[in-house]
Amino acid sequence: MGVEDNNTEYSSLHEAGSPNVKNYTKVSFIPLTFLIFYGVSGGPFGVEDTVRAAGPLLALLGFLIFPFIWSIPESLITAELSTMFPENGGYVVWVSTTLGPYWGFQLGWVKWMSGVVDNALYPILFLDYIKSAVPALANGFPRTIVILAIVMALTYLNYRGLTLVGWVATILGIFTLLPFGIMGLIALPKLEPSRWFVVDLENVQWGLYLNTLFWNLNYWDAVSCMAGEVENPGKTLPKAIFYALPLVISGYFFPLLFGTGAVPLHRDLWSDGYFSDIAKIIGGVWLRLWVQGASAVSNMGMFLAEMSGDSFQLLGMAERGMLPDFFAKRSRYGTPLIGILFSASGVVLLSWLSFQEIVAAANFLYCCGMIVEFIAFVKLRIKYPAASRPYRIPLSTVGSILMCLPPTLFILVVMALCTFKVMIVSFLAILFGIILQPCLVYCDKKRWLSFSVNSDLVDLQSSYHPVGEA
Repeated sequence: MGVEDNNTEYSSLHEAGSPNVKNYTKVSFIPLTFLIFYGVSGGPFGVEDTVRAAGPLLALLGFLIFPFIWSIPESLITAELSTMFPENGGYVVWVSTTLGPYWGFQLGWVKWMSGVVDNALYPILFLDYIKSAVPALANGFPRTIVILAIVMALTYLNYRGLTLVGWVATILGIFTLLPFGIMGLIALPKLEPSRWFVVDLENVQWGLYLNTLFWNLNYWDAVSCMAGEVENPGKTLPKAIFYALPLVISGYFFPLLFGTGAVPLHRDLWSDGYFSDIAKIIGGVWLRLWVQGASAVSNMGMFLAEMSGDSFQLLGMAERGMLPDFFAKRSRYGTPLIGILFSASGVVLLSWLSFQEIVAAANFLYCCGMIVEFIAFVKLRIKYPAASRPYRIPLSTVGSILMCLPPTLFILVVMALCTFKVMIVSFLAILFGIILQPCLVYCDKKRWLSFSVNSDLVDLQSSYHPVGEA
């Protein structure tokens, strides 16, 4: 036996995969790439607040620099750990392996809440873009009815299957990005480069600026919750992540570049929906209508991708015995029906919040979860260096730790800049999870609810267990 065999005994997780998916078509490279694209981005809709908060220069620099601080490290970690644990539940499994099922549950609760809060944004963004064409949807009863109709229609599409959702996301993604490419070509003769360098450091709303950047460039780990539904995840997942990365960044940067360079600056106008006004100024009414249509389908795509990740996360937690068995039940299309319904209900309940409040609350909860994920990643590198990883970040353990430091510092800054109201709401959500977990354990003990660990999954405690430990 070699040195590695003398030190550690391992069993590969990749051979097991996720259970109960043999009869369903798995997601291939192209639809998975666009599911990641919509899980993170969906185009430039929602980035307008960076210009309003900080001006053109800082907005453009933010979308060039921030990916190196946050998006690239998070996507690399997701690629490595998703191929190490190619099953539904994703980051919940990573943390359960290293810190135990209690912390795995807490992470799952916080990240699910963050995802549901985030998903409540998309009906709001959709209506913000079309309310200029349909003023009746700006507020009141018609707005509420439309939000409910959107949620119901997209929830049904999620129910019909992840493969269908992936291909729908692909078509929507092409339609979403195309008008901005045309807008860029029309804008070329009108560009004034001096407009890109406008900055006023004494008039920067740092909280809004950083929260908007963070919200638009995070959630790379969401795809890990669907890893069990991916065709050949060891190869397909890293490839899809690395193709989605430049697609997301360019989908933000170039519309901002053309929008700020071709139109005189009025910072107060840069808010949700302003890209449709820019399209009218640059190309006319026809381009404005296209951008508004692109916004509508973009928000549909983001909603679909987010709900898919949230619902399959609940399914994965149920397969690990953290949630009642009914969360693991699949529809005839292979989708987690109960998880979808729970996620849809959360979206409806939270849709009354404002855009900025939702972004800040989603970010705060997401930050709490990401700190735990970084700890799990580093601990897996230290404790199980020889474990099979189809994709491995080309850094040593020390290099991996150093890679996690900048995003961790940024997380602390984002959390410090949250308002007191957002902190209180977020802490109450976290407290609910702390109370919920022992209640579920008690229900299991009393047999009020049925819990079980799926036998097709590898036992994490025995499969990744260093020789010599009890």
